[in-house]
Amino acid sequence: MQKRELYEVVDDKVVRKRKECPRCGPGVFLAEHADRLSCGNCGYTEFKKS
Repeated sequence: MQKRELYEVVDDKVVRKRKECPRCGPGVFLAEHADRLSCGNCGYTEFKKS
């Protein structure tokens, strides 16, 4: 995935498309899997509700 796919321009403002890691902070995004969101940097994982 390229960096330009993580951001979107809306009304002359840059908007992040993905959720950021609460442990690592801004700039580190959570990877979206079928059943969870996970951080590749620190290993933080959030499970999606069914």
